[in-house]
Amino acid sequence: MSGKASQGATGTTAALDRHFGISARGSSVRTEILAGATTFVAMAYIIMVNPAILSDAGLPVAAVAVATCIAAGFATLAMGLVANVPLALAPGMGLNAYFTYTVVLQMGVPWQVGLGCVFLSGAIFLLLTAAGVRQMIIAAIPVHLFASVAGGIGLFIAFIGLKNAGIVVSNPATFVALGDLRQPGPALALLGLLLIAGLSAWRVKGALLIGIVVTSIIAWLCGQVVFTPQPYSLTAMTQTAFKLDIAGALGFGGHGLGLFEIIFVFLFVDIFDNIGTLVAVTKRAGLVDAVGKIPGLNRILTTDSVATMVGAVVGTSTVTSYVESAAGVQAGGRTGLASVVTGILFLLAVFVAPYAQLVPAAATAPALIIVGGLMMAPLAEVDWDDAYTAVPAFLTLIIIPLTFSIANGLAFGVTVFAALKIVRGQARRGDWLLFVLAGLFVARFVWMTAG
Repeated sequence: MSGKASQGATGTTAALDRHFGISARGSSVRTEILAGATTFVAMAYIIMVNPAILSDAGLPVAAVAVATCIAAGFATLAMGLVANVPLALAPGMGLNAYFTYTVVLQMGVPWQVGLGCVFLSGAIFLLLTAAGVRQMIIAAIPVHLFASVAGGIGLFIAFIGLKNAGIVVSNPATFVALGDLRQPGPALALLGLLLIAGLSAWRVKGALLIGIVVTSIIAWLCGQVVFTPQPYSLTAMTQTAFKLDIAGALGFGGHGLGLFEIIFVFLFVDIFDNIGTLVAVTKRAGLVDAVGKIPGLNRILTTDSVATMVGAVVGTSTVTSYVESAAGVQAGGRTGLASVVTGILFLLAVFVAPYAQLVPAAATAPALIIVGGLMMAPLAEVDWDDAYTAVPAFLTLIIIPLTFSIANGLAFGVTVFAALKIVRGQARRGDWLLFVLAGLFVARFVWMTAG
């Protein structure tokens, strides 16, 4: 019996290897499973945070908790099976805040109409992907800017980790300052940081996940985990599922042209946040070829577009790629199997969503800090001695963490690079899309600062 079980396990492993090309990418089934689990743990906070934000817009907390798990699970599972990349998706931070505090509370748009706008933005994403426009946008952006985007995202997620840990805190005089390291949260985070760094230095596979688990256990033993789950059942999702109002989003509900502005913002921000995250994660995973192209890009973007539409249907804001995917990549994830594992864990989390609070921020923060530091490697590709490439690259690098926006960093980099092309007299007819993008970015900045 044991022999047959062993043969069955071997057969399953071989089948997974063939389907995902695991060996070809220098990985193993065990490593991919570990990487998928690492990514899930690093981004499981969204299960609690997304409902908390969208509830301010009037959406029921329990319903959004279930919708968040289902949307993230479906999207990430599809990314693994269809696109075969270690990229996880979930309702996007930032876009959920825009949905709640600008669209619903400031503009007075009902959340059902807001979900309709999210759905339409996803449909437009899909059309742009089918027409090859999104792929053209990626091709128009120079390789050295993508390298700086990768580094900028590294600083971004490290900054988030430091902030979540309480190591860096806000300060009215200096904007940021060092937190009180004597407090339990920062102290636990520093312990976890040292543990993960030490394990990584010894090249222990799964160092991130081990560090997160051990730090969580220490936090539990020290009574530092605040656990207040909210009761809910799967039927709660019916309060938001299929409640989107597409007709209202098209302007038939009396909200006028403001709705098209909302759709444009969802479209614009998601496109460029996704491009930045996609390039950074796939570059870190070694999936970008010598000329900067990403294999299977069309499948990746199509999956991304459909995920946003599904998210709107089940009752949550825009679904987007997550920079925390880099945690799984650092743990060794190189194929879609890692995403499949992450997706399955999100779907299973539907039944235990309130228990996500058992993993404290002090346990996940060190992983984000370590991954952020390791994502600095692509910056070696930038020629820092040449202002023509160094200035746009630096602005991209620094604007991302300081504005908490991948899109803003990319916008600065592209706009300045296009301007320098003109100044140096190197503008060519083939650069037309680069200049169109720069113009759109300028228009975006003007729109953002108007009024």
